[in-house]
Amino acid sequence: MILTDVDGGYISTAINDGPGCLMLRCPDPSCNAAVGQDMINLLTSDEDSKKHSRYFIRSYIEDNRKTKWCPAPGCDYAVDFIVGSGSYDVTCRCAYSFCWNCTEEAHRPVDCGTVSKWILKNSAESENMNWILANSKPCPKCKRPIEKNQGCMHITCTPPCKFEFCWLCLGAWSDHGERTGGFYACNRYETAKQEGVYDETEKRREMAKNSLERYTHYYERWATNQSSRQKALADLQQMQNVHLEKLSDVQCQPESQLKFIIEAWLQIVECRRVLKWTYAYGYYLPEHEHAKRQFFEYVQGEAESGLERLHQCAEKELQIYLNAEGPSKDFNEFRTKLAGLTSVTRNYFENLVRALENGLSDVDSHGTCSRTSSSKSLGGGSSRARAGRGKGSTSRSSGLGRNIDDPGHWSCEHCTFANIKPATICAMCQQRR
Repeated sequence: MILTDVDGGYISTAINDGPGCLMLRCPDPSCNAAVGQDMINLLTSDEDSKKHSRYFIRSYIEDNRKTKWCPAPGCDYAVDFIVGSGSYDVTCRCAYSFCWNCTEEAHRPVDCGTVSKWILKNSAESENMNWILANSKPCPKCKRPIEKNQGCMHITCTPPCKFEFCWLCLGAWSDHGERTGGFYACNRYETAKQEGVYDETEKRREMAKNSLERYTHYYERWATNQSSRQKALADLQQMQNVHLEKLSDVQCQPESQLKFIIEAWLQIVECRRVLKWTYAYGYYLPEHEHAKRQFFEYVQGEAESGLERLHQCAEKELQIYLNAEGPSKDFNEFRTKLAGLTSVTRNYFENLVRALENGLSDVDSHGTCSRTSSSKSLGGGSSRARAGRGKGSTSRSSGLGRNIDDPGHWSCEHCTFANIKPATICAMCQQRR
């Protein structure tokens, strides 16, 4: 094939037409020679050559089953998947972690199907309809949904309808007065309700309200842990870029001796991610499986309680040493405390992840938790109440090991983990009895 300026124009046009240029051949019908990268570099501009290279790399990545583009916004990296790693969670060089199987953000220990349903539910209009059904009633005249925003039962529909009616019985307000029980108590509704006239409508409204409240409970905690994780990521970056050097100067400690703080923040970030997805898991856990739900709420609650202690220590107690004017005598005690909380919290969450990935199989067929599996999978319970998780949750005394109710176990006074009697070192935090 003879190289000419015409060939350069032919190649440049093909490149600007899109990825089809990767299959480009000599324009001479009698020649089947492929146009290679060396010829493209020689006959086209640098811009066209780079564009061709991008097409080539993209083709390689998308045709290779072991590589995928990182789904993070603005990231141009591709990620190789190591077969046999035991997990679909992968982390790109940009620090974004995602699931190799579904390319959503990393969601271990929740499966891809649950994540897909949860994301769809969060974006679906069905929840809007549930809210309308639970918190509004149709105007008896124009049928538009009306939200009650004041205490009075006298409702006036918005223009152009302007129909005045009673919120309770949906009857015309002109029919209301002393003979119906007064403006704030409609006995027509109470009578009709007793007769069963409103049973079906009210039942539907009550079901919608309960469904909405249940969804809101799990969604709020899912979203709150997501925002807490984002804040923890920002705090981690601030610690790495600014505060670590300052703390090293104030406490007269080399930065290499302060890595326990970075490890604590990394653990917080990861635990917030896991805890967030456990609320999606909890939402889809069948209501009738009471034993599994009780076990789930227990291990989730223990992990969450441990995480809150760790997060508070890293976020608030650390400020005392950052703002100090000189070395603090009790800084080594803080080091021991934060490192210990990091280790204990890591163990709690490993147990939580293991329990969920095993389908809460520690709950036996009789609906109870076996003592052996409980001692392995659970830390000792905290008697602290947790908002929104009062249903069937189990609590144990978090006092000294000698006061534990179970004669076959002792409770660690450092982390409250329930250890078997013969053990002298806590299996959770490695502290001596």
